[in-house]
Amino acid sequence: MLRRIAFAALLLAGPAFAVGLPSEMLQDPAQEARAREIGRELRCLVCQNQSIEDSEAGLARDLRRIVRERVSAGESDAQVVAFVHDRYGDFVLLRPPFNAVTAVLWGAPLLALGGGVLAIVLSRRRMRSALVAEVAPLSPEERARLAALELIEEDKRIS
Repeated sequence: MLRRIAFAALLLAGPAFAVGLPSEMLQDPAQEARAREIGRELRCLVCQNQSIEDSEAGLARDLRRIVRERVSAGESDAQVVAFVHDRYGDFVLLRPPFNAVTAVLWGAPLLALGGGVLAIVLSRRRMRSALVAEVAPLSPEERARLAALELIEEDKRIS
């Protein structure tokens, strides 16, 4: 039973060990820490919801290797990110920059929220106007029928 629990825990913790291979890790702990930080800023192009540090995909593995090669070559964090960004565009960044191309991406939540608020306001106005709408006065025939119905209802209650 204990083996099954341990096996399940290892399966669930798979992404945590994505860069666990010694062949991928840099010898210098400071450089490895920098490479991991850079990798957490880059999106796996296959998984799309994970950074390259968390992904097991082959492309993510290749990108981790490139990042580590560039870090060990002495490039700054910005240079490494710029190298990957130049090749894959804004999509590779987990936090894309705000520009004309990504404005819709950044503004979509606000547009959706504003649209929802506008829909609620218009719906409430429509409901209020329907409740407050003036009703045409009853004609004499309608009043007579209503009075007769009220008398019938009153007789039913008395009986």
